[in-house]
Amino acid sequence: MAVNAALKQKMLDLGLTQDELAAQMNIALLEITGRPGEVSARTVRNLLNGATRRPIGRTCAALEAVFGCPTRDSGFDPPRTAAPAEDPVHRRTFLVAATGTAAAGATRRLRLGQLDTNRFHLEYTRLLHDDSQLGGARSVEHRAVELATRIQSSLAGGGASERIQRQLYRLASEVTCLAAFAAIDASAPQRARTHLDHAFTLAGLARDAESMYRVWDHLMLTSSQRENHAEAAAGAEVMKRSSVARRDPLYASLGHMRRANALARLRQPAESTRALDLAAKTFALAPREDSSSWISFYSRSEFDALSSYVWTALGQHDRAESCLHRTLAAIPSGMIRNKALYTAHLSLAQARQGEVELACATGRRAYGMLPPDSGSQRTANTLAITRQVIQATGTKEPEVVSWIEESRRWT
Repeated sequence: MAVNAALKQKMLDLGLTQDELAAQMNIALLEITGRPGEVSARTVRNLLNGATRRPIGRTCAALEAVFGCPTRDSGFDPPRTAAPAEDPVHRRTFLVAATGTAAAGATRRLRLGQLDTNRFHLEYTRLLHDDSQLGGARSVEHRAVELATRIQSSLAGGGASERIQRQLYRLASEVTCLAAFAAIDASAPQRARTHLDHAFTLAGLARDAESMYRVWDHLMLTSSQRENHAEAAAGAEVMKRSSVARRDPLYASLGHMRRANALARLRQPAESTRALDLAAKTFALAPREDSSSWISFYSRSEFDALSSYVWTALGQHDRAESCLHRTLAAIPSGMIRNKALYTAHLSLAQARQGEVELACATGRRAYGMLPPDSGSQRTANTLAITRQVIQATGTKEPEVVSWIEESRRWT
């Protein structure tokens, strides 16, 4: 039996463990049929390890609802009898029902339970998927704010146990951080700071160290975008000294990595490379099993991408290019926003080494990856800087001059 790599990657993209995917499938079945599903972790295990190659019936419907695509896109054999095409109006009706039930349930019932939390989390996973495709689109940011507001409204009436309260406050903080990250990707750091002030309060109400760490991470990114690198370095120091970083080397590594980046921009090369070395050492100590939390984004490919930023700031563009090639070879295909962003940075690294024609080709490829409704201003800004570097060479090569004019329309 062969492992279903496509399904495994989709679970990684949404940060779902086997138990969590089973729970999300059961929620989807409740929404579709009105009856709770009976999907177990064992069912998911059979889907993952290849024992089940052609899911049928309720299992097929649940998978398609959770991932928003036909089962063949999740690595399964197509149904033996093709189902009729789904009516778009029916699908929109289902999605509205799926996203509205939790809010309606809060008014129908006095007590919030685990089912409410799971329903909200299913909406959050759909937002994560859209963010990985579109980047800093205002639609993602607005939907995240709206979801966080509904979660808080459900809590306002009381009627939840302390355990459920903390889960929902944590989820509201994570959703608000997603809104903040969409603003960061749109190069709107002040808007992101407003979201993060709110997320900080929610993480405190959840009394959750991982949520607080995520807020600090995003705050550090907004400081960096505002060119306040001393503040970014201070924020990274808080991250690497946090309780969660002391427990988990992956969190410690990210704190060291963020600090290395800030120090490089403060023109402290020795301190920056020392921090980068600590990031590598602690990353190597991190457990290799899949993490279901937000930190799972910090994979080997992401480690190399963030390392490239440090080498770029230190002026070592050949090392930055090497890191970016490793990143693009390993990054999951579904992470369209990140693939475009890192391809744009590869173009910039090539331009800074004088490989002008290659940089043009790479930049064109980066722009072509972005969906028409993408809001990833970071990618556009990187391509604009690439154009400035190429223009500064004074080249008169017709293909390069044509690319310069073409790229003006992108940025």
